[in-house]
Order: sequence, then C-alpha cells, then structure tokens
Amino acid sequence: MNDEQEKLPRSLGMWGIWLLVVNGLIGAGIFGLPSGAARLAGDWSPLIYVFCALLILPILLSFAELASYFRGTGGPMRYATEAFGHFVGFQTGWLFWAARTVSFAANAVLLVNSVGYFWPQAAEGTGRVISLLVICGGLTFINVIGSVRAIRSLASLTVVKFAVLLLLVIAGFIQLGGDVLPSIGREPAEGTDLGAATLLLIYAFVGFESAVVPAGEAKNPARDMPRALLLGLGMVAALYLLIQFVSVAAVPDIADSQSPLLDVAAALFGTVGATILMLGVVASVGGNLVGSMFSTPRLTYALSLDESLPCWFSAVHARFRTPANSIIFYGVLSFLLAVFGTFIWLAAATVLTRLLMYAISCASIPVLRPRHADRERFVLPFGYLIPALGITACAWLLMQVSLDSVLLTAAFVVVGTVFYWLARRQREITG
Repeated sequence: MNDEQEKLPRSLGMWGIWLLVVNGLIGAGIFGLPSGAARLAGDWSPLIYVFCALLILPILLSFAELASYFRGTGGPMRYATEAFGHFVGFQTGWLFWAARTVSFAANAVLLVNSVGYFWPQAAEGTGRVISLLVICGGLTFINVIGSVRAIRSLASLTVVKFAVLLLLVIAGFIQLGGDVLPSIGREPAEGTDLGAATLLLIYAFVGFESAVVPAGEAKNPARDMPRALLLGLGMVAALYLLIQFVSVAAVPDIADSQSPLLDVAAALFGTVGATILMLGVVASVGGNLVGSMFSTPRLTYALSLDESLPCWFSAVHARFRTPANSIIFYGVLSFLLAVFGTFIWLAAATVLTRLLMYAISCASIPVLRPRHADRERFVLPFGYLIPALGITACAWLLMQVSLDSVLLTAAFVVVGTVFYWLARRQREITG
C-alpha cells in the first residue's frame, strides 16, 4: 500500500489528533482506578501514576517518530509492514483491531450501565438491547456520514469530560487546602505491592495509539502527530495525578470504595456532586467510544488496501468519502459482542495484544529510520536508546500477563492467519 491509494480527505489538524489521543487515554478507567491504586500502593499511589507515565513515554515517543514518517492510514500496521513484511504487518493490525473491538463493546456496556443509574429500564432486558443499538448504531451513522461530524461530537464530549474532572480537582483543592498533598514516606508501607499497582495503572495510559491510525486524514502528520501525542500524555498524566491527590484526601478509606470518584464527588458536593460526576462518566466513556469508532475501522480499511483483507473493506462512500463498509462492519460486530456479553472473557487479552503491538512498533524504528529520517521528520535523540527503553518496558509488562491472556492472544493469531491466507488466495484467483 502506498499513500497515493488513499482516498480519504485530509481534514484532521493537530487539535483533532489531540482529541483522539486524550479520549484514547481517558476512558472509564480513571473513574475506578483511585481505589485500586490506594489499596495496592498506599501513600505512594500518586507516584505510581508518574512512574506509569514515564514507563509509557518511550513507547509514545517511538510512535511520535513513526507517525512522522507516514502520511497514510494504518498506524502500527503500516510501520510493521514496511519494517518486517506483510504478514507481521497484518498480524499487528489484526490484533490491534481485535483488541479495540472488544474494548469498544465493553465500554458500550459500561455506558449503558451508567445510564441505568438514572433510568434502570435502559440497562435491563429489551431496554438494554435497544440502548446498545442506539449507541452502536448512532456512532456508526455519525462516522459514515463524515469524519468532521465525528470529531465535532468528540470535541463536545471532551469538553464535558474535562469540565467535570477539573471541577472535582479544583473543588478538592479549595475545600481541603494543604491536606490534598499527602505525606509520602521514604519507603512504601508494609503490605503494598508496587508492581501490581503499576500493572493496574498502566491501563490508564494505553489507547493513545488510536490517534496515529487515521494519519491518512491528517493535514500535516509529520508536524501534528508528535505534538498531539506529547501534549496529550502530559495533560492526562497531570490530571490523573491531581485526581489521586484529591481522592485520597477527600475519602480516607478510598481503598475500600467500589466507585471511588462517585464517593469523592459525594464527599465534596453531596448527592448533586455524585449526579454531576455520573454525567462525566457518561461523557468520558462516550468520548472513548467516539474516538474508537472513528479510528479503529481505518485499520480494516488499511489492511484491505494492503491486500490482506477482502477489497470490500476498502470501499469509500461515494458521497461522504468515508470507509463506510469498514465502519459498518465494526459497528455491527461491536453491537453483537456487547449484546451477548461473550467479550468479557476476551478482555484480558486486549492488554497483551497492545503490548505486542507496542514492542513491534518500537522495534521497527531501527529498520525505518535510515529510510525515512530527514529534516522534515521528527527523529528522536540519543540514537536508538528511546525505542530500546520502550521495548524494555513492554518486556517487563509482558512478564506480568497471565497464561490465559497468552492463550487467548495465540487464538487471535491463528484466526488472523486463516483470514490472511484466505484473502491472499482470493487475490490470486481474481488476478
């Protein structure tokens, strides 16, 4: 696949890419992580957020360099294809797509459950199916009729999400004053598990990679992709840190909470605060869904252009100039996964597939830099040290993954291999 095959309009600027970054990072996790962080790391929990940001930084920086090399759609799939060949590139894109599809279904269910807080009938029986249909069908329709409309809806949800979370932080600092800043001992308290805390909180820092997939619709990916990635990680890490400060100070027994940020909002504002925060949950998960619906179908579109999937997936709508077939396929499959709920047992594999994709992408830099690096590209300093640190971080995290996740990922690889060779065979037959 080359950039000349792209048929999608270039309408994404730096702030549009930044929206994809922050909504990939901030999903539902931050609304439940403060309690787990406090339980596993105690007073050191804010420091674990900083450590996770530093752990993900070399990986994100590697993606920033890689994104500056390419002006076409696909992201990690394109990097792996050029560096290691079609088969590795296909598996990278396929595993990423599978992980994002399962995550979308899980978040759609979470959003319905959040709506059920106000309207129980929407989260039960037929009402649940209708709610999921509205969510998946509505987002599919918005993305089919135009990328600009999708980004505008994403911007609106992002404003609501940040407004609610920032309100929580500001109110906490105003009401609690100096008590917000914890006293962190020189050594963690007895019973803490910093390794488990890191593995838990690293989930809050994955998802940024979805922003590099639609590079074929970016106005200036070489300039805007690195800026958006770095700005997004910096702002999100700072927000996470402040939220943890406020959470620990506002609710001393936060470690035992099942809904930590709801409890924090109730402690600061009462019942009204909990209701407002629930709206933030809806906006946050909704923003994550919009970002996923926008970027993930571009993977099957790019894999089809690469002749690794049937050409049906690369069809572009004649009027709206969007990869309509890939979007519709993604929306329908996500809806079915969400309705039947069989995606739950696959959820653990999404983390492993992401780590494998991160490692492959970092490893592709030594191969691609000699071919693409010039004055117009973003090239990391210190030679290949930063990609090497990214691979090291992935290796350490991979050692924390369960055997079940390994087996499920292996199953994904087998299924992907079958699809790959079927597509290749079809191409050979049709000429």
